[in-house]
Amino acid sequence: MKQTIERSSEQMTETSQVPKVKTATQEVRLNINPGLLQAETGKGTGTTRQTRKGYAGARDQNFRNPRQRAVIWGSLAMIWIVLVWLTGRLLPAGSTLTSLMDRNLAPTWAYPFGTDWLGRDMFMRTLKGLATSIQVGLLAACGGGLIAMLLGLAAASSKAADRVISWIIDLFLSVPHLVSLVMLAFVFGGGLAGVAAAIALTHWPNLARIVRAEMIQLKSAEYIQISHKLGQSRLQIAVQHMLPHLVPQLFVGVLLIFPHAILHEAAITFLGLGLSPQQPAIGIILSESMRYLSAGMWWLAFFPGLSLLLVVRAFDVLGNSLKTLTGTVNSREVR
Repeated sequence: MKQTIERSSEQMTETSQVPKVKTATQEVRLNINPGLLQAETGKGTGTTRQTRKGYAGARDQNFRNPRQRAVIWGSLAMIWIVLVWLTGRLLPAGSTLTSLMDRNLAPTWAYPFGTDWLGRDMFMRTLKGLATSIQVGLLAACGGGLIAMLLGLAAASSKAADRVISWIIDLFLSVPHLVSLVMLAFVFGGGLAGVAAAIALTHWPNLARIVRAEMIQLKSAEYIQISHKLGQSRLQIAVQHMLPHLVPQLFVGVLLIFPHAILHEAAITFLGLGLSPQQPAIGIILSESMRYLSAGMWWLAFFPGLSLLLVVRAFDVLGNSLKTLTGTVNSREVR
């Protein structure tokens, strides 16, 4: 018994005398730089800079989101268009009266766009002209969209109708816009209704081609085939099942027709085949100002032209934003 106790005590002393070996993990922990240890625990200044850079990068990444940018720019464009249109429509009739005492004034605080040779405020005339152009563009774009929708639905009804409508689309696309626009405006006798009708009849082919392509793609869908087997007519299928899918394309297409309609209205009015001279329109303002540019009155054409470009650009931005949000056709395909 005594011998066993002595042996156990000797073994315990031997184990106590064995030197403690440090493991690899302990050695690594002991050799860590204090600065790096602070960076890991988040107590150093480098971490604060890195987190700030991370937050800034996250904000930049959120701003680079195309849908978020589309919402922001589309909202700004809509606000600008509505503001210009309402301001031009709500201006009193006496705001563009002649005042011979204030003729040919350069831009000042009282007259931001200056005055013309009759003393009329060019800022007020420009706002009224933009409101008229927006009204013409609205009528023309809606008319062109309606024609494109009807022809696209008709093309999906039968193969014979598809061939005829395709031939009509190619025929209209082969004629330049401005030539057919001038001819139709002359036939309709000008005026607001005549110009809107002429623009509507010349700006539907590309949108009709897009609608036709969508209809052909939808015809191969399973639910369309099931509707055929259930006994529904082709017209019912086109109106009830295909037309709801075309609403985003039609809406974006109509908005993208707007800037072209406004520019073409100003072009044919500038040529003297559009609106009457009594109506305030950008084309009339630019046409009248050409005779006075050589006299140094540059503001008569600069500010109305710049305002027209801003409104046209706002419509383009709004249409492209809706295209991004809805995932529809490319903006270059609708003209």
